[in-house]
Amino acid sequence: MGDISEEDRQILDYLRDSVSRGQSYFRSKNIAEQLGLSSKQVGARLPRLAEEADEVDIEKWGRARSTTWRVTLS
Repeated sequence: MGDISEEDRQILDYLRDSVSRGQSYFRSKNIAEQLGLSSKQVGARLPRLAEEADEVDIEKWGRARSTTWRVTLS
């Protein structure tokens, strides 16, 4: 993955750390709350990070009220 923003790095670090502790499913709003970002900031970045990230696999998993993302270590 090339140059990434500080927010992208925060999201990837959070996801990697959470997955290593056993968590697999995430919602943008929950990630945003933990990182002090807006859910729109997180939600706009996750599809791109899903394509570009090498350290975690991010998969759009389900959509009830909001999109759920399934994350595993690469």
